[in-house]
Amino acid sequence: MLNLDTLFDLTGRTAIVTGASAGLGVTFAEVLASKGATVVLAARRLERLQDVAASLTAAGATALPLACDVSDAAQVQALVAQTVERFGRIDILVNNAGIVADMGPVPERLPHALFQQTVQVNLLGVWYCCREVGARMLSDGKGGSIINVSSILGLGGQQNFPPAYQATKAAVINLGRALACSWADRGVRVNALVPGYFPSEMTEAFFASPALLAHVQAQAPMGRIGRPEELAGAVLYLASEASSFMTGQTIVVDGGLSASLGTLPLTDELLGLFEAVTPDGLGQRIMPQ
Repeated sequence: MLNLDTLFDLTGRTAIVTGASAGLGVTFAEVLASKGATVVLAARRLERLQDVAASLTAAGATALPLACDVSDAAQVQALVAQTVERFGRIDILVNNAGIVADMGPVPERLPHALFQQTVQVNLLGVWYCCREVGARMLSDGKGGSIINVSSILGLGGQQNFPPAYQATKAAVINLGRALACSWADRGVRVNALVPGYFPSEMTEAFFASPALLAHVQAQAPMGRIGRPEELAGAVLYLASEASSFMTGQTIVVDGGLSASLGTLPLTDELLGLFEAVTPDGLGQRIMPQ
């Protein structure tokens, strides 16, 4: 008879969660730890990671904070090596670290440096982690689960929203498909988790605007943004044996937003907000003369 408790049990497994110093990364770490996984917390801010680790440890989990900038391949390599040295292997990777350096400027004024910065973290950082962890999983023959966190903005274009963020989040989905096809025969699964709009450190400043929050909420059939705990089931499913015959797939948790035919355009008021808060005139649209 099927034992659901065993199906979702992560006891004895080791997980790396990137971007684990705040926001959804903390939620992902808490979920995996609650089901028995040893969790390695990775992000740039070690002090914040230590606080998260202390909280998990107090709840009876095993957690190790390790500073790592995923945009630096050498730091990712060191993170993976330290994890394997300490715990023997890596069973689960949650590629959650991400930035939106290009938020604010309209596309026609976006500095190349901000576009490149977003690509470096959101796409190359995911690749570095997949490459290093995937190689370890393949080499010991025990397989594993890689979960790449994308975004609803990776499923379609959004008017005057950050183009590099949208491009990288779309690329993360197809990168996962490519790796899933390459590694499935050796037991390494790669899937994408696609959140809609959720409160996080990244979105906090923007959702502080009642107009923007109302605009975002109006896009989803459920009429609201998500709660972090509403991602718990999806990440646990992908990390556990419950999804053992699933790879190269995309799970969307967005309140129905992607099921709709389109999204609302930004109003003049909201366009004015971005123009006002973006320095050096970078948020001002170029209009016909």
